[in-house]
Amino acid sequence: MLKFLADLKNRRHKRVFGGLEILKYIGPGLIVTVGFIDPGNWASNLAAGSQYGYTLLWMVTLSTLMLIILQHNVAHLGIATGLCLSEAASKHLPPAVSGPLLWSAMGASVSTSLAEILGGAIALQMLFNIPVKIGSVLVTALILYFLLSNTYRRLEKWIIGFVSLIGISFIYELKLAPVDWGQAAAGWVTPALPAGSMLIVMSVLGAVVMPHNLFLHSEIIQSRQWNLKDEKIINKQLKYEFADTLLSMLIGWAINSAMIIMAAATFFAVGAPVSELAQAKETLVPLLGQSSGLVFALALLFAGIASSVTSGMAGGSILAGIYGEPLNLKDSHSKLGVYLSVLPALLLIFFVSDPFKGLVISQMVLSVQLPFTIFLQLYLTSSKKVMGSYANGPWTLFTLVSIGLAVSYLNIKLLLSLL
Repeated sequence: MLKFLADLKNRRHKRVFGGLEILKYIGPGLIVTVGFIDPGNWASNLAAGSQYGYTLLWMVTLSTLMLIILQHNVAHLGIATGLCLSEAASKHLPPAVSGPLLWSAMGASVSTSLAEILGGAIALQMLFNIPVKIGSVLVTALILYFLLSNTYRRLEKWIIGFVSLIGISFIYELKLAPVDWGQAAAGWVTPALPAGSMLIVMSVLGAVVMPHNLFLHSEIIQSRQWNLKDEKIINKQLKYEFADTLLSMLIGWAINSAMIIMAAATFFAVGAPVSELAQAKETLVPLLGQSSGLVFALALLFAGIASSVTSGMAGGSILAGIYGEPLNLKDSHSKLGVYLSVLPALLLIFFVSDPFKGLVISQMVLSVQLPFTIFLQLYLTSSKKVMGSYANGPWTLFTLVSIGLAVSYLNIKLLLSLL
C-alpha cells in the first residue's frame, strides 16, 4: 500500500491527455461537500423547511455561492504553493500568531467531529435503538478504521460513494413527497425574511461555511498536482479545480435544497415544525410511509460517518501543518491530529445529556473560530510573498473581504443569539 504522502505528491509529475481528462480531477471538491451536508446542516435545513416552507431556499443558494468563492480561493493556495493552509500559516507567520490560530482551528475540528459523530449515533439509535453514547463509540471506531487503514484514493472513493447514497436517498424522499416545484423555484431566487426567521437563516449559513473545510480543501487539492514549476500546468490545475469545486458545491446545494424542500412538502404542510432529527424521522413515517423513515435514518448515518472522516482528515492536516508537514496518515503527526480531532469529541459526547443541544453548542464553537480562519486565508492568498503572481487581485480581494465580513458578522450574531 502506497503511503499517503506519495499518493498526494507523486501524481503531480504525471501528465495524462484526452477528452475526459477533467474526470481525473473530480474528487477533492466532493470530499469538501460532505462537510456541508453533515448532521448540523440537517438540523438547520429541516428547521428551515418545517417552519417556513420554501421561503428560505434562497439562503442555500446565497451561502453556496459564498462557499464556492471561498473554497476556490483556498484551493488556489494549495495549487500555487504546494502548501495547505496550516503549512502556509506556519511558514509565513510568526509562531506567536500562527500557533494560537492553528490550535483554535484544531478546537473547531474537535467541535465539528462532535457534531458528526453525534449525528451518526442518532442515526444508529433511529435504526437499531442503540443508545447514543454506545453508538458514538461504534461510529468513532469505524471512522478511525477508515482514516488509518486507507490511502487517500480509497478514502476519496468511499466518500464519493457516501455522497452518492445521500443524494439518492433524498431523490427517493422527494419522489414520495408532494412537492410544489413552482414555490420551490421561487424560493431559490427570491430573498425573504419571514418574521422570526433570522436565527434559522443564520444557522443555514453557519452550517455551510465551516473552518475545517477550508483547511481540508487546500490539502487534498494537491492530490491532483503534478509539477509546481511549470506555469502552464499550474494554470491547468486551477482551471480543472474550479470545475471540480463548482460541480461539487452544486451537488451540495442540491442536497441541502432537497432537505428543505422535503421538510416544506411534509412537515410544514401539516404544521409540524421539527426541532430534533429523531423527531423528523418519526414524523415522516405516518406522512410518507415506513420506507421514508428508514431511508432518512440511513442517509443521516452515511452523512455522519462521511463527515466524521473528513473532519478527522482536517484535524490531521492542521496538526501536521503546525509541524510544517503535509498530511500523511501513516505519519505520527498526522495520526496524532486525527486522534486529537476525534477522541476528545467522543469524550465530550459522554457529558452531553441532550444530543440536539450538543449539536447547537458545536455550531457555536465553529461560529467563534470561523472569522479567524477566513481572514487567515485572505491574508495568505493576498500575499505576493506567499502566492507570487497568483496572489488575489483587487477585485478578488474586495469580494473575499466582503464575504468574510458578512459570514463573520452572521456567525457572531448567531453565537450571541444562542447564548
